[in-house]
Amino acid sequence: MSISRPQGLFITFEGIDGAGKTTHLAPLVQAFTAQGRIVTQSREPGGTPLAEQLRTLVLHDKMDALTEALLVFAARRDHVQQVIAPALARGEVVLCDRFADATFAYQGAGRGFDWNTLQELEKMVLAQVEKAEAGQGTLLQPDLTLWFDLPATVATERLAGARLPDKFEAEPTAFFERVREGYARRAAEQPDRFVRVDATQAVESVWQQVMQALQQRGFL
Repeated sequence: MSISRPQGLFITFEGIDGAGKTTHLAPLVQAFTAQGRIVTQSREPGGTPLAEQLRTLVLHDKMDALTEALLVFAARRDHVQQVIAPALARGEVVLCDRFADATFAYQGAGRGFDWNTLQELEKMVLAQVEKAEAGQGTLLQPDLTLWFDLPATVATERLAGARLPDKFEAEPTAFFERVREGYARRAAEQPDRFVRVDATQAVESVWQQVMQALQQRGFL
């Protein structure tokens, strides 16, 4: 799969359930739109009719960690092919609520599934060749990942009574502690694209952190 995106911009929002990341997606869409950019907003698992069907299975049906990972990566493959890659090729801004990092955090750290196996699945699903003439294969990765970091205990308090939880939201605090550690590991492995956002702060302060990260990179 060859993706040409001279002006495309891919930004992902990551964090444990309850971190408040979704709150800042709509304002960021407005900020880019105000600058004349075309924005595609999406989410994972999901983003296409097929991926949304797989999302329902992953969020509500019991299965082991490998089955979860395979379904999530299958949904991601369809999402990339049908939505993300075409939008980037058109030079659009793609804002996605979760991407591959979530699989490493939830299935890898949270479920305890093998990290190396997830990396192999990631290579299989996200492989691309941007410089075909040189034979250089790369992985489709976000230009920027905003990691909304929040202690698991605080996230649990926020989720309490908010809505009928899916199977992940119903997990105990210890699960979310492992997921948070998974995000920290992923950020340590790829520090150039990760920005940690202190999600314990008030909404206005969190938004300021988001804007600062984008402005420092010249994205806004």
